[in-house]
Amino acid sequence: MAPPHATDFAAPLAAEPSLFKVHSPNVEYTDSHITSKYTYSNTRVVKQADGSMLVQPTEQAFEFKTERTVPRVGLMMVGLGGNNGTTLTASIYANKNKITWNTKRGVQEPNYWGSVTQASTVRLGGDDQGNDVYVPLNEMLPMVHPNDLVIGGWDISSLNLGDAMARSQVLEYDLQRQVRDEMAKITPLPSIYYPDFIAANQADRADNLIPGNDKRAHCDQIRKDIREFKAANGLDKVIVVWTANTERYAELIDGVNDTAENFLAAVASSHDEVAPSSIFALACIEEGVPFVNGSPQNTFVPGLIDLAERERAFIGGDDFKSGQTKFKSAIVDFLVNAGIKPVAITSYNHLGNNDGKNLSSHKQFRSKEISKSTVVDDMVAANHLLYKPDEHPDHTVVIKYVPSVGDSKRALDEYECDIFMGGRQSISLYNVCEDSFLASPLIIDLVVLAELMTRIEYKTGDMTKFSKFQSVLSILSYMLKAPMVTRGTPVVNALSRQRSAIENLFRACVGLAPNNEMGLEHKIW
Repeated sequence: MAPPHATDFAAPLAAEPSLFKVHSPNVEYTDSHITSKYTYSNTRVVKQADGSMLVQPTEQAFEFKTERTVPRVGLMMVGLGGNNGTTLTASIYANKNKITWNTKRGVQEPNYWGSVTQASTVRLGGDDQGNDVYVPLNEMLPMVHPNDLVIGGWDISSLNLGDAMARSQVLEYDLQRQVRDEMAKITPLPSIYYPDFIAANQADRADNLIPGNDKRAHCDQIRKDIREFKAANGLDKVIVVWTANTERYAELIDGVNDTAENFLAAVASSHDEVAPSSIFALACIEEGVPFVNGSPQNTFVPGLIDLAERERAFIGGDDFKSGQTKFKSAIVDFLVNAGIKPVAITSYNHLGNNDGKNLSSHKQFRSKEISKSTVVDDMVAANHLLYKPDEHPDHTVVIKYVPSVGDSKRALDEYECDIFMGGRQSISLYNVCEDSFLASPLIIDLVVLAELMTRIEYKTGDMTKFSKFQSVLSILSYMLKAPMVTRGTPVVNALSRQRSAIENLFRACVGLAPNNEMGLEHKIW
């Protein structure tokens, strides 16, 4: 029997047959694994003293091994009783049970639209007639289905998920009515509350707390919660996602959070600059559980990243990339690649959900402002014809709390661009989006991809055994505003490049070359 803080949507899993099988001497299928031999082609550029560049094509032999059996997976959300947590949980229940509901626009059916893993396709290749053949992204490799997730988690509010769902005012009433009894069975586990890290206006929710002020004890309790949740639900793996309030930035202090040892000592002494989200991340690292930060604060201070790398634990962040920022990362990529120069980007937002209430505090807004403002940096740096080395578009972000609009976030953007011969182009956009309906499918993608990465290993020519990838899961960048990467690796914000990285890694795992758009087969006699 599952504990009251969990909901079990899944029956025991069985491996499903693949939609396709690659016929190649470089690919081997066994009952347990897909193994592929893959040649990674790249280009190395060496800048010469005279300003010229020496360009050298490179090749590296890889072998990938992907475990085929999809495990029984639990998703534990920090902020389970918030808008995202309740919306996602109710939506999975509706999908699992094929619940329909009435609205003024007619009968609605459940779906996973907005999820790149569940609702997008990839070009597999061409058929004998020259037609492109597309398959669902989630058929490229064996992936967990969201209907099979077991849901649990923590919240500073003690409301059961039925009441929390009603408080959030996101889902249509007729749907809430049909799922409320099941949702009411789920009660969040007590969470961590350090008042200095979130806005004071959240204090009235904080009635479900792990007691005391000992941060090491708090971490140990979170670890215990994860172990008990896993055991009680017969899970093979657990993924933890932070979807709670935005915290203020933690101050980076030498001797406190700069190394793994110093960070652990700071936790042991309950230092003031150790944030709640960092405690959850530490608990996951010590338990060997992937942790994804869906808010913009600097959860992963340098010492915590060091620890994750030392323990070979998977982490990912920061901040869900849902509406305005996702569009910005697409349109700026388009403009710069078209030779058009954005010189100013002004973004105004107003929203009325609890996220907006928390962000009305300056320190928490500053965390969001940083994550939203850095999203164009790599695209600007990529075009030295448009931008000088020290040049950058004026970029302003404003967020206001307007309770009456609820979860329906309003985003107004203006892009001021320099164009041909001193001309100017102004692009104005007005985007109305229901925030939790955009963020919830991102959580699905983050969980599905993070879990999959625990089953993929690689080996290069000089390695004697297979190894897991780097601790920082940069493949999650498509879903995150301020993507983390391994130190020394360039950050990629361009949406098209992030999407290609996901698709082409999956293709490599089944021995297929990256997709290209040359279409030479259609250009020759």
